[in-house]
Amino acid sequence: MDTRISLRVDGAERELDVDTRTTLLDALRERLGVSAAKKGCDHGQCGSCTVLLNGRRHLTCLALAVAHDGDEIVTASGLADDARDDAELHPMQQAFLDHDGYQCGYCTPGQICSAVAVLDEARQGHPSHVTEDLTLGGEIALTDEEIRERMSGNLCRCGAYVGILDAIRQAASQEGIETR
Repeated sequence: MDTRISLRVDGAERELDVDTRTTLLDALRERLGVSAAKKGCDHGQCGSCTVLLNGRRHLTCLALAVAHDGDEIVTASGLADDARDDAELHPMQQAFLDHDGYQCGYCTPGQICSAVAVLDEARQGHPSHVTEDLTLGGEIALTDEEIRERMSGNLCRCGAYVGILDAIRQAASQEGIETR
């Protein structure tokens, strides 16, 4: 059975008809032509399909499109202000380039969306499993262990983890988030 839904994807309102069993990932890629979210494992284990859904990171391969009618989705492509021809990259995108936080690039869009969310979560004081000071409400310092834990849902088969870690530290420091 098909149903009509609307999504705001990378700043644009989009309407589409989807089968009620269609994943959000398939709706983005196959119905809307949005290729930034990648289909990796299709089981929520690799993070290649990660986007920002209503401001929080989300695995699109595990979500049904109909459950997100009216929601806002930002992919790695939508992070930069590409309304102009001379669009500047988002600081996280630039940091990934500066530190070679990619090799084949397949996982990179999901990695970048997760990394943006990591900074937001730390800024808001959301602890992770390894957060040492569990005082809530304060900004969390991003140690290497903290970053690794928060990014653990995103896999890179090429092994670009050192560059990814350096990129996240660079973007964090540009945003005034303490790193150690």
